[in-house]
Amino acid sequence: MVLSTHAITGAAVASLNPARPFSGFVAGFVLHFILDAIPHWDYKIKSGSIDPYVGSAFIFDRYFFGDVLRIVSDLALGVSISLAVFYFYWPAPIWAVLAGVAGGILPDALQFAYGRLHWRSLSLLQDFHFWIHTTRKLKGRPVLGITLQTLLVILIIAAVFYSQNY
Repeated sequence: MVLSTHAITGAAVASLNPARPFSGFVAGFVLHFILDAIPHWDYKIKSGSIDPYVGSAFIFDRYFFGDVLRIVSDLALGVSISLAVFYFYWPAPIWAVLAGVAGGILPDALQFAYGRLHWRSLSLLQDFHFWIHTTRKLKGRPVLGITLQTLLVILIIAAVFYSQNY
């Protein structure tokens, strides 16, 4: 899944209990792994400096800057939509929304950290993340992948909205 999907769904589950941002953080963190188990599309990371499975030294080439731009744009989109839906429209407290976003994206940030630092304390989480992550990918099918992730986000938002109104 792309970061924006994880961010928005993390914010969605955090909005279920907005008075407890930490529980929203944990729910977003757990939901990340559940979503990664579903067959999905990811954009390709071209830079060995960013790919957590390559673990090479930082090389500031065009691939690096292209990947950074793609990741930052993806994250900005996810945070923007999360705030628009759950803070401005809903309204849930900003801390609850941001806690869900942070929990939703943290596993990928920790995966990157593990790829660079190889901290033993992260190895179990990295092994679990690798194990639960689907091997069935929608490679070469970005339109289908983006469409399915958008529908999944809409479905989760609708389920959260429905659960809060009934």
